[in-house]
Amino acid sequence: MDASAKQFLIRLLETPSPSGYEERIQKVVREYVKSFADEVSTDFHGNVIACKNPKAKLRVMLAGHCDQIGMLVTQIDDNGFIYAQTIGGWDSQQLIGQRMVIWAEGGPIPAVIARKPIHLLTDEERRQVVKLEDLWLDIGAKNKKEAAELIKVGDPVTLNLGYQEMRNNLANAPGMDDRTGLWVVIEALRRAGQGKLNCALYAVSTVQEEIGLRGAQTSAFSIDPHVGIAVDVTHATDCPTIDRRQQGEIGIGKGPVIFRGPNMNRIVTQKLMDTAAAKDIPFQRSATGRATPNDANVMQINRAGVATGLVAIPNRYMHSAVEVISLDDIDRAANLLAEFALSLTADDDFTP
Repeated sequence: MDASAKQFLIRLLETPSPSGYEERIQKVVREYVKSFADEVSTDFHGNVIACKNPKAKLRVMLAGHCDQIGMLVTQIDDNGFIYAQTIGGWDSQQLIGQRMVIWAEGGPIPAVIARKPIHLLTDEERRQVVKLEDLWLDIGAKNKKEAAELIKVGDPVTLNLGYQEMRNNLANAPGMDDRTGLWVVIEALRRAGQGKLNCALYAVSTVQEEIGLRGAQTSAFSIDPHVGIAVDVTHATDCPTIDRRQQGEIGIGKGPVIFRGPNMNRIVTQKLMDTAAAKDIPFQRSATGRATPNDANVMQINRAGVATGLVAIPNRYMHSAVEVISLDDIDRAANLLAEFALSLTADDDFTP
Protein backbone atom coordinates (compact mmCIF):
# COMPACT_ATOMS: atom_id res chain seq x y z
CA MET A 1 0.00 0.00 0.00
CA ASP A 2 1.64 3.24 -1.08
CA ALA A 3 1.48 6.48 0.89
CA SER A 4 -1.24 8.14 -1.20
CA ALA A 5 -3.51 5.07 -1.00
CA LYS A 6 -3.04 4.88 2.77
CA GLN A 7 -3.81 8.56 3.16
CA PHE A 8 -6.98 8.01 1.13
CA LEU A 9 -8.00 5.21 3.51
CA ILE A 10 -7.46 7.43 6.55
CA ARG A 11 -9.48 10.24 4.95
CA LEU A 12 -12.33 7.80 4.33
CA LEU A 13 -12.27 6.66 7.95
CA GLU A 14 -12.19 10.21 9.31
CA THR A 15 -15.08 11.49 7.17
CA PRO A 16 -18.67 11.08 8.43
CA SER A 17 -21.12 9.19 6.26
CA PRO A 18 -24.29 7.91 7.96
CA SER A 19 -26.81 6.43 5.53
CA GLY A 20 -28.64 9.17 3.69
CA TYR A 21 -25.97 11.75 4.55
CA GLU A 22 -23.06 10.58 2.41
CA GLU A 23 -22.20 13.88 0.69
CA ARG A 24 -18.98 14.52 2.64
CA ILE A 25 -17.39 11.17 1.93
CA GLN A 26 -18.50 11.15 -1.70
CA LYS A 27 -16.63 14.43 -2.17
CA VAL A 28 -13.48 12.72 -0.85
CA VAL A 29 -14.01 9.84 -3.29
CA ARG A 30 -14.52 12.12 -6.29
CA GLU A 31 -11.39 14.12 -5.49
CA TYR A 32 -9.28 10.96 -5.30
CA VAL A 33 -10.53 9.12 -8.39
CA LYS A 34 -10.52 12.05 -10.82
CA SER A 35 -6.77 11.70 -11.37
CA PHE A 36 -6.98 8.15 -12.77
CA ALA A 37 -10.57 7.39 -13.83
CA ASP A 38 -11.69 8.00 -17.41
CA GLU A 39 -15.18 8.97 -16.26
CA VAL A 40 -16.55 10.03 -12.87
CA SER A 41 -20.21 10.78 -12.19
CA THR A 42 -22.61 11.12 -9.29
CA ASP A 43 -26.21 10.01 -9.78
CA PHE A 44 -29.36 11.46 -8.21
CA HIS A 45 -29.22 8.86 -5.45
CA GLY A 46 -25.69 9.95 -4.48
CA ASN A 47 -23.68 6.99 -5.77
CA VAL A 48 -20.25 7.96 -7.12
CA ILE A 49 -19.41 5.92 -10.25
CA ALA A 50 -15.84 5.87 -11.59
CA CYS A 51 -14.92 4.01 -14.77
CA LYS A 52 -11.86 2.92 -16.71
CA ASN A 53 -12.13 1.91 -20.38
CA PRO A 54 -15.87 2.71 -20.61
CA LYS A 55 -16.29 1.74 -24.28
CA ALA A 56 -15.35 -1.91 -23.81
CA LYS A 57 -18.01 -4.51 -24.54
CA LEU A 58 -17.83 -6.39 -21.21
CA ARG A 59 -18.98 -4.29 -18.21
CA VAL A 60 -17.73 -5.15 -14.72
CA MET A 61 -18.99 -3.40 -11.60
CA LEU A 62 -17.14 -3.34 -8.27
CA ALA A 63 -19.25 -2.07 -5.37
CA GLY A 64 -18.23 -0.92 -1.91
CA HIS A 65 -20.71 0.96 0.23
CA CYS A 66 -19.64 4.28 1.71
CA ASP A 67 -22.36 4.64 4.34
CA GLN A 68 -22.06 3.74 8.00
CA ILE A 69 -24.57 3.18 10.75
CA GLY A 70 -25.43 6.30 12.73
CA MET A 71 -28.21 8.13 14.48
CA LEU A 72 -30.70 10.89 13.70
CA VAL A 73 -31.80 13.66 16.07
CA THR A 74 -35.51 13.37 16.86
CA GLN A 75 -36.09 15.59 19.90
CA ILE A 76 -34.50 18.20 22.18
CA ASP A 77 -35.96 18.29 25.69
CA ASP A 78 -36.45 21.34 27.91
CA ASN A 79 -33.10 20.81 29.62
CA GLY A 80 -31.16 20.70 26.33
CA PHE A 81 -30.67 16.93 26.25
CA ILE A 82 -31.05 15.34 22.81
CA TYR A 83 -32.77 12.11 21.82
CA ALA A 84 -32.18 10.22 18.59
CA GLN A 85 -33.21 7.17 16.64
CA THR A 86 -30.77 4.82 14.91
CA ILE A 87 -29.78 4.70 11.25
CA GLY A 88 -28.96 1.07 10.56
CA GLY A 89 -28.50 -1.87 12.90
CA TRP A 90 -27.14 -0.85 16.30
CA ASP A 91 -26.54 -2.87 19.42
CA SER A 92 -27.67 -0.24 21.91
CA GLN A 93 -25.24 -1.64 24.50
CA GLN A 94 -22.42 -0.41 22.23
CA LEU A 95 -23.59 3.18 22.59
CA ILE A 96 -23.39 3.60 26.35
CA GLY A 97 -20.61 5.98 27.32
CA GLN A 98 -19.48 6.80 23.77
CA ARG A 99 -18.16 10.10 22.48
CA MET A 100 -20.35 11.15 19.54
CA VAL A 101 -20.49 13.92 16.95
CA ILE A 102 -23.67 15.65 15.79
CA TRP A 103 -23.17 16.88 12.23
CA ALA A 104 -25.12 20.12 12.40
CA GLU A 105 -25.51 22.63 9.60
CA GLY A 106 -23.08 24.99 11.29
CA GLY A 107 -20.44 22.33 11.83
CA PRO A 108 -19.71 19.30 14.01
CA ILE A 109 -20.93 19.41 17.62
CA PRO A 110 -19.19 17.11 20.14
CA ALA A 111 -21.54 15.09 22.33
CA VAL A 112 -21.59 12.15 24.68
CA ILE A 113 -24.26 9.49 24.92
CA ALA A 114 -25.06 7.91 28.26
CA ARG A 115 -27.66 6.85 30.78
CA LYS A 116 -27.84 7.27 34.55
CA PRO A 117 -24.81 5.88 36.44
CA ILE A 118 -24.69 2.28 37.58
CA HIS A 119 -24.84 3.48 41.21
CA LEU A 120 -28.39 4.75 40.60
CA LEU A 121 -29.73 1.79 38.64
CA THR A 122 -32.23 -0.43 40.38
CA ASP A 123 -31.56 -4.16 40.59
CA GLU A 124 -34.15 -4.71 37.87
CA GLU A 125 -32.59 -2.06 35.61
CA ARG A 126 -29.14 -3.67 35.97
CA ARG A 127 -30.52 -6.97 34.69
CA GLN A 128 -32.12 -5.43 31.61
CA VAL A 129 -30.57 -4.71 28.23
CA VAL A 130 -30.53 -0.95 27.80
CA LYS A 131 -33.18 0.49 25.50
CA LEU A 132 -32.36 3.22 23.01
CA GLU A 133 -35.10 5.44 24.38
CA ASP A 134 -33.33 5.42 27.75
CA LEU A 135 -30.16 6.96 26.25
CA TRP A 136 -29.59 10.62 25.49
CA LEU A 137 -27.00 12.88 23.90
CA ASP A 138 -25.44 15.62 26.01
CA ILE A 139 -23.72 18.55 24.28
CA GLY A 140 -23.33 20.61 27.46
CA ALA A 141 -26.22 22.92 26.65
CA LYS A 142 -27.92 24.78 29.52
CA ASN A 143 -31.42 24.43 28.08
CA LYS A 144 -33.50 23.67 25.00
CA LYS A 145 -33.06 27.17 23.56
CA GLU A 146 -29.27 26.91 23.56
CA ALA A 147 -29.27 23.41 22.07
CA ALA A 148 -31.83 24.30 19.41
CA GLU A 149 -29.70 27.20 18.21
CA LEU A 150 -27.04 24.65 17.21
CA ILE A 151 -28.93 21.48 16.40
CA LYS A 152 -32.04 20.66 14.39
CA VAL A 153 -34.29 17.63 14.24
CA GLY A 154 -32.93 15.42 11.44
CA ASP A 155 -29.25 16.19 12.02
CA PRO A 156 -27.17 13.00 11.70
CA VAL A 157 -24.97 11.63 14.49
CA THR A 158 -21.96 9.33 14.36
CA LEU A 159 -19.48 7.84 16.74
CA ASN A 160 -16.43 10.07 17.22
CA LEU A 161 -14.34 9.18 14.18
CA GLY A 162 -10.67 8.30 14.26
CA TYR A 163 -8.05 5.86 13.00
CA GLN A 164 -5.59 3.91 15.14
CA GLU A 165 -2.94 1.44 14.06
CA MET A 166 -2.18 -1.65 16.13
CA ARG A 167 0.36 -4.46 16.22
CA ASN A 168 0.85 -6.79 13.24
CA ASN A 169 -0.39 -4.23 10.71
CA LEU A 170 -3.92 -4.17 12.14
CA ALA A 171 -5.97 -1.00 12.54
CA ASN A 172 -9.19 0.01 14.26
CA ALA A 173 -11.78 2.68 13.58
CA PRO A 174 -15.53 3.16 13.49
CA GLY A 175 -16.79 2.58 9.96
CA MET A 176 -14.35 -0.09 8.80
CA ASP A 177 -17.73 -1.42 7.60
CA ASP A 178 -17.50 -0.60 4.79
CA ARG A 179 -14.82 2.01 4.19
CA THR A 180 -12.43 -0.91 3.72
CA GLY A 181 -14.59 -2.31 0.91
CA LEU A 182 -14.92 1.12 -0.64
CA TRP A 183 -11.14 1.60 -0.49
CA VAL A 184 -10.63 -1.81 -2.11
CA VAL A 185 -12.84 -1.15 -5.14
CA ILE A 186 -11.37 2.31 -5.76
CA GLU A 187 -7.80 1.06 -5.35
CA ALA A 188 -8.54 -1.96 -7.57
CA LEU A 189 -9.71 0.44 -10.29
CA ARG A 190 -6.50 2.46 -9.98
CA ARG A 191 -4.26 -0.62 -10.08
CA ALA A 192 -6.14 -2.28 -12.96
CA GLY A 193 -5.91 0.97 -14.93
CA GLN A 194 -2.13 0.62 -14.94
CA GLY A 195 -2.44 -2.54 -17.04
CA LYS A 196 -4.26 -3.46 -20.24
CA LEU A 197 -7.97 -3.68 -19.50
CA ASN A 198 -10.22 -5.56 -21.90
CA CYS A 199 -13.36 -4.72 -19.95
CA ALA A 200 -15.15 -1.56 -18.88
CA LEU A 201 -14.35 -1.47 -15.17
CA TYR A 202 -16.66 0.48 -12.87
CA ALA A 203 -15.86 1.16 -9.21
CA VAL A 204 -18.92 2.40 -7.34
CA SER A 205 -19.11 4.06 -3.95
CA THR A 206 -22.65 2.95 -3.15
CA VAL A 207 -24.97 4.69 -0.70
CA GLN A 208 -27.54 3.47 1.83
CA GLU A 209 -26.46 -0.16 2.07
CA GLU A 210 -27.09 -0.13 5.80
CA ILE A 211 -30.78 0.69 5.34
CA GLY A 212 -31.64 -1.71 2.54
CA LEU A 213 -28.94 -2.08 -0.16
CA ARG A 214 -30.46 0.89 -1.94
CA GLY A 215 -27.49 2.49 -3.68
CA ALA A 216 -26.25 -0.76 -5.23
CA GLN A 217 -29.69 -1.35 -6.67
CA THR A 218 -29.91 2.00 -8.43
CA SER A 219 -26.28 2.13 -9.61
CA ALA A 220 -26.37 -1.43 -10.97
CA PHE A 221 -29.50 -0.54 -12.92
CA SER A 222 -27.76 2.40 -14.59
CA ILE A 223 -24.48 0.56 -15.33
CA ASP A 224 -26.16 -2.71 -16.38
CA PRO A 225 -23.03 -4.80 -15.71
CA HIS A 226 -22.41 -8.32 -16.95
CA VAL A 227 -20.28 -9.09 -13.88
CA GLY A 228 -20.64 -7.54 -10.44
CA ILE A 229 -18.48 -8.01 -7.36
CA ALA A 230 -19.45 -6.59 -3.99
CA VAL A 231 -16.73 -5.94 -1.44
CA ASP A 232 -17.85 -5.75 2.18
CA VAL A 233 -16.67 -6.89 5.59
CA THR A 234 -17.39 -10.24 7.18
CA HIS A 235 -17.11 -11.48 10.74
CA ALA A 236 -13.64 -12.57 11.76
CA THR A 237 -14.01 -15.65 13.94
CA ASP A 238 -10.52 -15.61 15.46
CA CYS A 239 -11.69 -14.07 18.72
CA PRO A 240 -13.56 -15.51 21.74
CA THR A 241 -17.25 -16.50 21.87
CA ILE A 242 -17.94 -16.86 18.12
CA ASP A 243 -19.23 -20.25 16.94
CA ARG A 244 -17.00 -21.34 14.05
CA ARG A 245 -19.26 -24.30 13.23
CA GLN A 246 -21.64 -21.96 11.41
CA GLN A 247 -19.47 -18.90 10.77
CA GLY A 248 -16.41 -20.80 9.54
CA GLU A 249 -12.76 -20.17 10.35
CA ILE A 250 -11.99 -16.63 9.24
CA GLY A 251 -8.80 -15.01 10.50
CA ILE A 252 -7.60 -11.43 10.34
CA GLY A 253 -4.44 -11.10 8.28
CA LYS A 254 -4.95 -14.33 6.35
CA GLY A 255 -6.27 -12.66 3.21
CA PRO A 256 -9.61 -11.58 1.75
CA VAL A 257 -12.56 -13.96 1.90
CA ILE A 258 -14.16 -15.33 -1.27
CA PHE A 259 -17.75 -16.45 -0.70
CA ARG A 260 -19.55 -19.37 -2.27
CA GLY A 261 -23.29 -20.02 -2.30
CA PRO A 262 -26.50 -19.39 -4.28
CA ASN A 263 -26.06 -15.60 -4.29
CA MET A 264 -22.74 -15.99 -6.13
CA ASN A 265 -22.08 -17.01 -9.72
CA ARG A 266 -19.97 -20.17 -9.65
CA ILE A 267 -17.85 -19.14 -12.63
CA VAL A 268 -17.04 -15.74 -11.12
CA THR A 269 -16.21 -17.33 -7.78
CA GLN A 270 -13.93 -19.93 -9.36
CA LYS A 271 -12.19 -17.30 -11.48
CA LEU A 272 -11.53 -15.22 -8.37
CA MET A 273 -9.99 -18.23 -6.63
CA ASP A 274 -7.98 -19.20 -9.71
CA THR A 275 -6.69 -15.62 -10.00
CA ALA A 276 -5.65 -15.59 -6.35
CA ALA A 277 -3.80 -18.88 -6.76
CA ALA A 278 -2.09 -17.79 -9.99
CA LYS A 279 -0.93 -14.49 -8.49
CA ASP A 280 0.03 -15.99 -5.12
CA ILE A 281 -2.53 -13.88 -3.23
CA PRO A 282 -3.57 -15.47 0.10
CA PHE A 283 -7.33 -15.85 0.45
CA GLN A 284 -9.91 -17.58 2.60
CA ARG A 285 -13.13 -19.37 1.70
CA SER A 286 -16.54 -18.91 3.25
CA ALA A 287 -20.09 -19.91 2.39
CA THR A 288 -23.61 -18.60 2.83
CA GLY A 289 -26.75 -20.47 1.90
CA ARG A 290 -29.02 -17.45 1.49
CA ALA A 291 -29.25 -14.10 -0.20
CA THR A 292 -26.51 -12.02 1.37
CA PRO A 293 -27.25 -8.96 3.53
CA ASN A 294 -24.97 -6.78 1.40
CA ASP A 295 -24.70 -5.27 -2.08
CA ALA A 296 -24.17 -8.68 -3.73
CA ASN A 297 -27.84 -9.41 -3.03
CA VAL A 298 -29.35 -6.73 -5.26
CA MET A 299 -26.58 -6.83 -7.85
CA GLN A 300 -27.34 -10.47 -8.64
CA ILE A 301 -30.99 -9.78 -9.44
CA ASN A 302 -30.48 -6.52 -11.32
CA ARG A 303 -32.39 -6.38 -14.63
CA ALA A 304 -32.00 -9.79 -16.32
CA GLY A 305 -29.39 -10.92 -13.79
CA VAL A 306 -25.71 -10.25 -13.10
CA ALA A 307 -22.90 -12.79 -12.65
CA THR A 308 -22.11 -11.82 -9.08
CA GLY A 309 -19.22 -12.41 -6.71
CA LEU A 310 -18.59 -11.46 -3.11
CA VAL A 311 -15.18 -10.65 -1.64
CA ALA A 312 -15.05 -9.74 2.03
CA ILE A 313 -12.61 -8.27 4.52
CA PRO A 314 -12.35 -10.02 7.92
CA ASN A 315 -13.57 -7.62 10.61
CA ARG A 316 -13.63 -7.97 14.38
CA TYR A 317 -16.29 -6.21 16.47
CA MET A 318 -18.54 -5.17 13.57
CA HIS A 319 -20.92 -2.23 14.13
CA SER A 320 -18.92 -0.89 17.03
CA ALA A 321 -16.51 1.97 17.75
CA VAL A 322 -13.49 -0.33 17.51
CA GLU A 323 -13.88 -2.35 14.31
CA VAL A 324 -10.55 -4.06 13.60
CA ILE A 325 -9.16 -5.09 10.20
CA SER A 326 -5.80 -5.98 8.68
CA LEU A 327 -4.18 -3.51 6.29
CA ASP A 328 -2.60 -6.51 4.57
CA ASP A 329 -6.04 -7.99 3.88
CA ILE A 330 -7.36 -4.89 2.11
CA ASP A 331 -4.15 -4.52 0.09
CA ARG A 332 -4.42 -8.13 -1.08
CA ALA A 333 -8.12 -7.69 -1.88
CA ALA A 334 -7.34 -4.71 -4.12
CA ASN A 335 -4.67 -6.73 -5.91
CA LEU A 336 -7.07 -9.65 -6.33
CA LEU A 337 -9.79 -7.56 -7.94
CA ALA A 338 -7.35 -5.70 -10.17
CA GLU A 339 -5.86 -8.96 -11.42
CA PHE A 340 -9.32 -10.46 -11.87
CA ALA A 341 -10.36 -7.51 -14.04
CA LEU A 342 -7.16 -7.68 -16.08
CA SER A 343 -7.73 -11.39 -16.76
CA LEU A 344 -11.11 -10.85 -18.41
CA THR A 345 -11.81 -10.80 -22.13
CA ALA A 346 -14.89 -9.86 -24.13
CA ASP A 347 -15.41 -13.56 -24.93
CA ASP A 348 -15.68 -14.71 -21.33
CA ASP A 349 -18.98 -16.49 -20.66
CA PHE A 350 -20.39 -16.47 -17.14
CA THR A 351 -23.52 -18.45 -17.95
CA PRO A 352 -23.78 -21.19 -15.31
